[in-house]
Amino acid sequence: MPNQLVSNELVLEPNDHKRLSSLCGPFDDNIKQIERRLGVEISHRENLFKVMGKAQQTMATAELLKLLYIETQPVKGQIPDLDAEKVHLAIQEAKCLEQAEAGKYGKEVHIKTKRGVIKPRNPHQSQYVQNIVNHDISFGIGPAGTGKTYLAVASAVDALERQEIRRILLTRPAVEAGEKLGFLPGDLSQKVDPYLRPLYDALFEMLGFEKVEKLLERNVIEVAPLAYMRGRTLNDSFIILDESQNTTVEQMKMFLTRIGFNSKAVITGDITQVDLPRGARSGLRHAIEVLKDVNDISFNFFDASDVVRHPVVSRIVQAYEEHEREQEEIKLAQEQQRKAERNNGDTHS
Repeated sequence: MPNQLVSNELVLEPNDHKRLSSLCGPFDDNIKQIERRLGVEISHRENLFKVMGKAQQTMATAELLKLLYIETQPVKGQIPDLDAEKVHLAIQEAKCLEQAEAGKYGKEVHIKTKRGVIKPRNPHQSQYVQNIVNHDISFGIGPAGTGKTYLAVASAVDALERQEIRRILLTRPAVEAGEKLGFLPGDLSQKVDPYLRPLYDALFEMLGFEKVEKLLERNVIEVAPLAYMRGRTLNDSFIILDESQNTTVEQMKMFLTRIGFNSKAVITGDITQVDLPRGARSGLRHAIEVLKDVNDISFNFFDASDVVRHPVVSRIVQAYEEHEREQEEIKLAQEQQRKAERNNGDTHS
């Protein structure tokens, strides 16, 4: 029976009191967090753990505890503390494992960078990375914190390290300044950098500051605002367009037609956070409608459950989504009421 409660026992080796203390957290806070999030009960005596719950959850929890215990291995003689964020991210992976058992999770793809292996943390992220590998153009659409840009940059770094492409090009529309940057202080680089900072941050984390600086100097990595893409053809490149909800229809078409031979493009954005002037249509929304049936293009949609930041971020996104749905339902009901009133007026006249 799928809903039957089962018990799963595991022994974590070696039996190290300090590592076990780090795993459980102060006053067993980490254990309580796992219980709440995965819907299980956990009891333990020294290194013997017992997990009670539904079969899939208990298996996922056992794997999670093993993974977290590995994280407590000493580094330079010091045992790392497992904080709430590390446990939260590990729980995201455990939910992947849970769905894998249910046959809903595809083959896992790991991205290798100089700073280590980057793993998808949920089914949507895993499918997203697979689609980037298998498609020339991939869209990643969803709320902030779902890893759209981070995984795209990681995939680009991985392709560069394996010499599948010769350069990485990162771009985004500087829409907040209307792409007319003259009034901002500093030279062109200083004017543009604030809009491109998230892309720089991901690169620095994966490759290190010094290597990124060298690659930027050699134009192996290029970071530029979208307006500077016009008229170019990009071959042997991995191109990422970030914040694409703030492109116009014309800009999106311009960008997509820049892609040359042996190139990949990833377009990320959140259609709920469009900053374009009133009346301007989002190029991302338009592209979803126009390109949905085009071969070699993948669309990957994320939702609040995919957020891998602080758990409250996921709840914030869900609250906004529910509010927007309610507002749409109210507008639809009001429109139907006005239509009915007009029809009644026509009948009486």
